[in-house]
Amino acid sequence: MPTSSSLPSPEKKSIVIVGGGIIGSTTAYYLTRHPQYDPTRHQITLLEATGIASGASGKAGGLLALWAYPSCLVPLSFRLHEELAAEHGGETRWGYRRVGVGSVDLVGRKLGRSSSEKKGKVSNGNGNGGDIRGIHRADVASDGNVEMKDGNDDDAHVSLQKRSADSYARLRKMGLPDDLDWVHEDTVRGYEAMGGPEDTAQVHPYQFTTSMAELAVEKGVDIVLGSVTKIAADPSGGGGGHRVTYTLKKDSKNPDSSSSSSEQTISATDIIVTAGPWTNTILPQAPISALRAHSVAIRPTRPVSAYCLFTSLQLPKNFQPGGHSPPSIVTPEIYARPNNELYACGEGDHLVKLPKSTADVEVDDSRCQDIVDYCRECGCGGAIGWSDVDEGGLDCGGAYVLGNSEWTGDGEDYE
Repeated sequence: MPTSSSLPSPEKKSIVIVGGGIIGSTTAYYLTRHPQYDPTRHQITLLEATGIASGASGKAGGLLALWAYPSCLVPLSFRLHEELAAEHGGETRWGYRRVGVGSVDLVGRKLGRSSSEKKGKVSNGNGNGGDIRGIHRADVASDGNVEMKDGNDDDAHVSLQKRSADSYARLRKMGLPDDLDWVHEDTVRGYEAMGGPEDTAQVHPYQFTTSMAELAVEKGVDIVLGSVTKIAADPSGGGGGHRVTYTLKKDSKNPDSSSSSSEQTISATDIIVTAGPWTNTILPQAPISALRAHSVAIRPTRPVSAYCLFTSLQLPKNFQPGGHSPPSIVTPEIYARPNNELYACGEGDHLVKLPKSTADVEVDDSRCQDIVDYCRECGCGGAIGWSDVDEGGLDCGGAYVLGNSEWTGDGEDYE
């Protein structure tokens, strides 16, 4: 919502960004990297109601792909992510890496540990017995043998007795990559590669978004936690043209923020609204709708290979113990992350109204449990160790609201 000329102008500017998700945080970052940015003349304020990356930007999957949509944006986005990771140590700071990705058809099994998911013993390559769960250890090659290290081949060919040569032949026939080590072979009915390290990458979205905000702050951006209630023209005609009114977030440093004195106003020459599904609470004309989704983060008992899977999972009848349900098909997305984590999300819903802020998004615990159960149905339990999930391996489960654009000005709908 520019009300005067753009950033290169020599005049002073007060730029207000509304929304501290990935778009708002990266907007602040790139404004501070503009060649003519001058913190003595350009004031940049990022207003966020709850916390940086507190919504979908902190709970989504973080997949980056040249084959994604819209095609007019993804090449630029993919390149910028690569450049940001190189400049700021993204591999360490926010889990940037290249990955394989595929679409996999699976047939689920009734819940409960199968014999292949029970604990087993195998030599760890140095002559000592090591406790393992599932199909592979981190040092096991795709042919089922322990890899040699430092020229020492002692016990270097100890079979895990989890996948035989015939087993690998069957998986290759279905197209499943040898190094995809966290989906049980008994559940796979087909696999189709969608992308690979040459055109697909991932980030941890929460770590990426908060890092962008931190880097913007280092260059002079002010982050204010407050809910915007009104954007209006400046009646005085001064201060740049517009006034943004907001209510400070109540916290320990601001115990009186619920009072009328907590309402603040800031003048702005330029306003950028990046509030996702909350955008039309500020700008009612914005064609954006809301969609709730749930996701979970699971802590594996060992490292898992770098794949992101779009699944089509056929659930058996009465797949939950003691439950009564017809056969059905669900489509969870399951992504391995480099920080020893599996991320999984389910389908969206419109069952609840858009809440006041990200802090008030209603979490349906049963939907989070469904996602965990779907992962078990995929056979991921064998690679993860579900006894540990039951004892706390489920790092977090939550809900978030996505903003979906309904604008069709060019004939396409963009999310």
